[in-house]
Amino acid sequence: MSVDSPALVAPSVPSWGELAALVSGCVACEELAATRTHTVPGVLPPRGRTAGRLMLVGEAPGQQEDESGLPFVGRSGALLDGLLAEVGVDRADVAVANVLKCRPSGNRPPRRTEIVACRPWLERQLQLAAPDVVVAMGSTAVTWFFGPGARIGVLRGEVVERDGYSLLATFHPSAALRFGPRGKPIAALREDLATAVSLLGARS
Repeated sequence: MSVDSPALVAPSVPSWGELAALVSGCVACEELAATRTHTVPGVLPPRGRTAGRLMLVGEAPGQQEDESGLPFVGRSGALLDGLLAEVGVDRADVAVANVLKCRPSGNRPPRRTEIVACRPWLERQLQLAAPDVVVAMGSTAVTWFFGPGARIGVLRGEVVERDGYSLLATFHPSAALRFGPRGKPIAALREDLATAVSLLGARS
C-alpha cells in the first residue's frame, strides 16, 4: 500500500507492526522513496517487565541500516550495544526508532520538509511504545523533541517530563565514533544512558 500522507494514516494505526508495514510503502518524500533500499521503521520489543520501557530515537538510517532494514547496525550499532551493556541494559529490551524512516542519499542531514513529512510516524510510535524514558540522540532528534535551535550541549543533563515519559538529550553514537574513545561525546553518551537507566529504576 502506497502512503503519500502519513499525517492522515499514522494516528489511527493500531499496532507497531502495522505501522511498520505502512512505513514500507511511504512515498511522502519522493527522493527518499526513490533512492532507499529498505525503510527502517525501528523495533519495539515484546512488552515485559523491562522491555520497551526505554526508547532511543536517532536521526535517520545510514547505508548499513538501509541495506538491512534495521536501526543502528554497523559500527554505531556496535558502540551503542556496548554502552547499553555497560549500564546494564540488553539492546533486545530497548525500543529504537529514527526521526526519518528512509536513508537520505549520501547520508546527508535530513531536510526540514522530510522531518515534517515523517513526523506523524514517530509521533504514533511514541504513543504505541508508551516508554517510561526516551533518549533523543543527535541534533536532529533533539530538535525534533525540543524545537529549532535546541542544542545538545545546553540540554544535556536536563530531564524533561513530557507526555508520560522522561526525556533526555544526548550525542549520537556516530558523533561518539568521530571523536574517538577518549572524546567527550562517547563519555557523555555513556553517562546519559546511565541516567536513563536510573530514571527507569525510579519509575519502577
